[in-house]
Amino acid sequence: MKLVKAGFKPPKDIPLISLHFQRKPGKETAAQEKLKTDIQRVSVRERAENPPPPPTTGGGEMEKPSLPGDEDGPGLEESHSAVALMSEDGAESVEAREGEDRPAWDSKLQYVLAQVGFSVGLGNVWRFPYLCHQNGGGAFMVLYVMLLVVVGVPLFFMELAAGQSIRQGSIGVWKHISPRLAGIGYSSCMVCFFVALYYNVIIAWSLFYLGNSFQYPLPWQHCPVELSSNQTVKECAASSPTSYFWFRKALDISDSLDQSGEFNPIITGCLLAAWAIVCLAMSKGIKSSAKVMYFSSVFPYAVLFCFLIRGLMLDGAIEGITYMFYPKLEIWGEVQVWRQAATQVFFALGLGYGSVIAYSSYNPVHNNCHRDAIMVSTINFMTSVLASLVVFVVLGFRAKNIALECVAINVGRVMDMAASGSSQQRWPWFNMSDPKSIDLQEYRQWYSQYGSLLPNITDCDLEREMNKGVEGTGLAFIAFTEAMALFPGSPFWSALFFLMLLNLGLSTMFGTMQGILTPLMDNFRLLGRHKTILTVFSCVLGFLIGLLFTQRSGNYFVTIFDDYSATLPLIIVVIFETVSVAWIYGADRFLDDVALMLHWRPPVVYKFMWKYVCLLAMVGLLTASLLQMVFKWPTYTAWNHTTGSETSLEYPGWALLMMSMLIVTASLPVPAGYLYYLLTQRQDQPEEAGMTEHERERYSKCYSTEPELNNHHPLLNEAGSRPHSTFLPLGVDHYRPLPQQEDEDEEEDTEL
Repeated sequence: MKLVKAGFKPPKDIPLISLHFQRKPGKETAAQEKLKTDIQRVSVRERAENPPPPPTTGGGEMEKPSLPGDEDGPGLEESHSAVALMSEDGAESVEAREGEDRPAWDSKLQYVLAQVGFSVGLGNVWRFPYLCHQNGGGAFMVLYVMLLVVVGVPLFFMELAAGQSIRQGSIGVWKHISPRLAGIGYSSCMVCFFVALYYNVIIAWSLFYLGNSFQYPLPWQHCPVELSSNQTVKECAASSPTSYFWFRKALDISDSLDQSGEFNPIITGCLLAAWAIVCLAMSKGIKSSAKVMYFSSVFPYAVLFCFLIRGLMLDGAIEGITYMFYPKLEIWGEVQVWRQAATQVFFALGLGYGSVIAYSSYNPVHNNCHRDAIMVSTINFMTSVLASLVVFVVLGFRAKNIALECVAINVGRVMDMAASGSSQQRWPWFNMSDPKSIDLQEYRQWYSQYGSLLPNITDCDLEREMNKGVEGTGLAFIAFTEAMALFPGSPFWSALFFLMLLNLGLSTMFGTMQGILTPLMDNFRLLGRHKTILTVFSCVLGFLIGLLFTQRSGNYFVTIFDDYSATLPLIIVVIFETVSVAWIYGADRFLDDVALMLHWRPPVVYKFMWKYVCLLAMVGLLTASLLQMVFKWPTYTAWNHTTGSETSLEYPGWALLMMSMLIVTASLPVPAGYLYYLLTQRQDQPEEAGMTEHERERYSKCYSTEPELNNHHPLLNEAGSRPHSTFLPLGVDHYRPLPQQEDEDEEEDTEL
């Protein structure tokens, strides 16, 4: 038996039987994979050195190129991704089939808005300003930009290029790049699911506050009065109106994690509404969610600019901006600051979630993903700066009002002393009849000279009020709401702010859900054919599990998921992603593939960034995070309704077990996938060893005029020919038996 050589035409009396071998994850043995690899695939460099000749036969038909089995060149290593070889006559053009099976973005603007909407989330509004606030202001920004350029952009570009080239979700991408590390994609899906559970609860809180913004005065502007005694509620009097409304009216929070309590019916309804919005927007895939992106991604910028313009007109705005940008370079010597800056870069770009890969997989293959990486990263950073300006302007206004109120209280005490006939040698030289007109600096100057000599007189320091930083939900639902209550027309600004939070949360939520749904639909065809059912089922499941966060202790569970379900697993995922591309697949080969895709080669500096700088930075971040968990006992902030204040409590034992389970569950698919690969390889070795060369040469690749059923398309280079290298995988292969007439004739001669 001989393989079909180039130009061989089988006799008409021998039928060609097309056998369809469809790649299904987990269904093929290693022997089958190796057989197909030996026949279909050749290495990148072999293809470059020995391009197939294009002579034609006498009949004018294009002569088929020789098979990989006819050459002596080596094939790809097991750890390398498959190279799709398409014959010149059998494969349809990219233009003819582009987007035939896989959905695509309607425009480049739609794609950019989706990526920006996912990366720019609630963390840009309340996490980044807090880190600037606590870690040296302008000095932290310089450190952040440096880490963004050195670590963030290269890793972001790597994920964009991998998704756009392979055109699958995270599971398919890492399975094709390195089958040993196929678990990376499953870990990304698990983390996305955990994040979606608690992220939608924050959206539900925003819906609750948005609904309460349409009344005047705002319900958190004044403390309520007890009807029985006609006195202010003690819990509110001991804290503040905004804190009381958040902890008691919105959350109805318990005093500790052990006191779970009943479900909060209002927040449960808001959570149901939040999941319903996500389900409706995601029901038709990117076609439906992308249309929502036009509003949800753009509207927050309009609100931020409105708040910035309005905030600059407030008293205390300049003090707030000065506090924000004043650099404190000494913080660069603290390891904790570097860890926080690297973590913020990591989460701001959404690395490791799989959502970046999912969104880029719907791009045209020749889209300039390098430019997209730089553009989205820049927009993300500028949004963080804009949000920080707004936050510090408003916090400056709030701190100035608190300081002036402190002045009025102390001046009132001095006037009471004067009325009682005390000595007037230390009385202030400014007019005490109108405390609101007293300048803060004049008061502090008087206090520095005589204030300490008078009883019950305190200093009123604006910077001290600014140093009382709050982060996360405390910034959005306590500090910011308190400041907005002082605005003229406060209901309008409150509704605008929480509508902005709602849109920021939804745009990130859409990307998070794509990180779950796209890999599952790409990797399991049954799910891909029923994407609406899959979307609805995922949302219903998310709502049912999310009921955990609507208990009276639900806010404490949100803190657990936020701190432990994503941080360590995502860092581990990105470390293995970098190892897969830079060391297993090969940074040079990856850049070769990207060069074919972009029609120009990215700078070679990316090779060293991926292989050394990014990898070492991520390992260092993982080490620092683990050390912090080991040497600092985990605690959480609880609300004490008796004292009307927050207290720090240690987590109970079962909560520590829950944290460990979250980390292990999200990280386990990576080692589990590696072990599964090794076990399947060992089980398939006997079958592979028993396969003879006669069986190996039984089939030859042929091509049907039918369009491929998968989502992958071959790349064309500028000359219109097939490129020598790409890691686009084959989804459906067509085979036919080789003609055996010559062998049969030899057998007949032997018998005679």
